[in-house]
Amino acid sequence: MPEPTGAVQQGLDRSRSSARIPRYLHPGAWWLWAIGLAVAASQTTNPALLMLILVVVGFVVQARRPDAPWARSFGFFLKLAALVVVIRVLFQVVLGEPIGNLVMINLPSVKLPDWLAALRLGGPFTVESLVFAFCNGLRLAVLLACFGAANSLASAARLLKAMPPALYEIGVAVVVAMTFAPQLVSDLTRIRTARRLRGRPTRGLRGLAGSAAPVFDGALDRAVSLAATMDARGYGRSARVSVRSRRLNAILTLGGMVGVCLGVFGVMQNQWAPGFSLMLLVVGLLAAMAGLWLGGKRAVRTRYRPDPWRTPEWAVAGSGLAAGCLVIWGAWSQPEAMAIVVTPLSWPALPLIPTLGILLALIPAVVAPSPPVIGSSSPSSEPTSPVLPKAGPQ
Repeated sequence: MPEPTGAVQQGLDRSRSSARIPRYLHPGAWWLWAIGLAVAASQTTNPALLMLILVVVGFVVQARRPDAPWARSFGFFLKLAALVVVIRVLFQVVLGEPIGNLVMINLPSVKLPDWLAALRLGGPFTVESLVFAFCNGLRLAVLLACFGAANSLASAARLLKAMPPALYEIGVAVVVAMTFAPQLVSDLTRIRTARRLRGRPTRGLRGLAGSAAPVFDGALDRAVSLAATMDARGYGRSARVSVRSRRLNAILTLGGMVGVCLGVFGVMQNQWAPGFSLMLLVVGLLAAMAGLWLGGKRAVRTRYRPDPWRTPEWAVAGSGLAAGCLVIWGAWSQPEAMAIVVTPLSWPALPLIPTLGILLALIPAVVAPSPPVIGSSSPSSEPTSPVLPKAGPQ
């Protein structure tokens, strides 16, 4: 076999070295991965599977979280998830009907009027009720953890840049809402550090009262600055299109979204025949994509250095979607293993196929490229604010 020439060898060396260069993964891949795990969590109340999803999410975030201020919000979402579990258990203690016979504590009860017959206040609290409330709260907590992982791994500014043109205005609103929690955590950390250096309290009620006013003041300043920037760059302007195209775009987009929602409901809840649900989901997706493509003609917007979609993106997105699909298949084939059994109380089984599907979601910790370090001379620079459109024709 002939040896490669000098130019060919240089090209091969350049391609190998570029595969090792740190870069940001496409934000859409991270969100698809997180959505797949969130779908998997919504299909089960088995605490073993839910804890496994939480461990997988935490491991991937620890392995591939970039060194950026917006990437430090995962801990905040974990604390919020723990609070959700506690609140769910408290609601079960105070208002829920007792399940089972293993009484833990007998609280004083209050007789409620007849129109509140579905509720109870106080009374006996059982071990079965505690396990039932904990597992239901844990499912919601894992959903929050998946959302927090997507916020920590994917930059909101890059996600906005990857939005289809037809969804750009909606995307700006969604991105601003999503960046609220990371920016709040970043501001709170910065203000606590400044107070600590000045010898002021950072914990307790005094620390909270001293940090609240600067945090909200900074949030208001950012909102005013963002509004002025959006107005200066022509946010919301669009090209002229015919009335017929606008109506067709609305019909396709709205009808496609309705079809997607009904198809997802049928697939996840197993209410209809699987073939009909999948057909409805596919038709809805095609109609929605056609509507987005047609609506994109109205957008006056360009992209500078769009994020590439390469093999790591396919692997990351595919691992998350595969986890969701395998857990859905487990909910269809083994429904008794996907739900916690509290009467009689027993340790849940660990179904094989859903467990392997969740473990597949560990692939991003290996195949995803390492994120670049902020301040380094990496070709993938991180934008610090949402990318807004240039002014276009009225």
